[in-house]
Amino acid sequence: MAIRTILVCEAQVPLVHGGAEIHVRQLVTQLEARGYQVGLVSVPFKWYPKDEILAHAAAWRLLDLSESNGTPIDLVIGTKFPSYFARHPNKTAWLIHQYRAAYELCGTLYSDFAHVDGDVGLRQKLIALDTEMLGECRRLYTNARNTANRVGKYNGLTAEPLYHPPRLADRIQPGPAGDYILSVGRLETVKRVDLGIRALAASPATPRLVVAGTGTQDAPLRQLAAELGVADRVEFAGTVDDDALVRLYAGARAVLYAPFDEDFGYVTLESFLARKPVVTARDSGGPLEFVEDGVNGCVCEADPASIADAFERIAASGARAQSMGDAGYERARQITWDGVIEKLVGE
Repeated sequence: MAIRTILVCEAQVPLVHGGAEIHVRQLVTQLEARGYQVGLVSVPFKWYPKDEILAHAAAWRLLDLSESNGTPIDLVIGTKFPSYFARHPNKTAWLIHQYRAAYELCGTLYSDFAHVDGDVGLRQKLIALDTEMLGECRRLYTNARNTANRVGKYNGLTAEPLYHPPRLADRIQPGPAGDYILSVGRLETVKRVDLGIRALAASPATPRLVVAGTGTQDAPLRQLAAELGVADRVEFAGTVDDDALVRLYAGARAVLYAPFDEDFGYVTLESFLARKPVVTARDSGGPLEFVEDGVNGCVCEADPASIADAFERIAASGARAQSMGDAGYERARQITWDGVIEKLVGE
């Protein structure tokens, strides 16, 4: 069947715009550039109280996306939970992530799910529903190997990772290494920006830290920097526009990106395209699919002393940092949109 009309589905948390939202809009843009008629279907998502989760999943299940205004829809692409619950005879999932609080984050400080009766029952229901809804898909892809591994572990389904370039791939340029380590992303507990701040306190020899992004941890992180006596070495840049972000990448010595068990993360590839080495952690998940310790970055234990040591080693040798940045660039430039679209559309 020739594919002409496509709907891309997203679960949108109002007032939040992060990697998942960027991912979906990039996909729409790339499909349109190749001549497809594309629509974006967005439904608000609320995860608290926990009873809301199943209600929002049910809302997606009620949607019949087989046609719109009399025009048949040839393909539906689901992304983040629970957008792939929508009904369509030709459904593909390019899974950004499931509801992670009920999966591998359960029982950790990053989740409100615990190993108690009520949460266990809801968790089992969500996993069973995910298995059924993802099993309906004619093609099942993920944004990274880490995400595919979770689908195999928890749902018993086989998914193929499809890597895509970051949004600013065509604009990012390298520049002379400056005197700062850059952190980019939402300021949330699971992103662990505090590791960078604590690393500064662990070693006075480390460069300063520039933090680009906002989130619920903005005030706590500023307070932490003050309490540790490094507020003068941490710059909170807040939300930055694309031009400013490109400049920040270009002028960095290296980039810190050490979230907990990340799915993919644009930051790694953006850093590499700017020819900057990446400092990440052994439990960071997705970044480890790209970062090789000593080759294009540093893979550390997730503790301040290890992160500080990596900062010091990168700061001590400009030639070594440049060599790692160049290696990262060679890895990142191989990732393009053409293969992604060919797989998703499946013509």
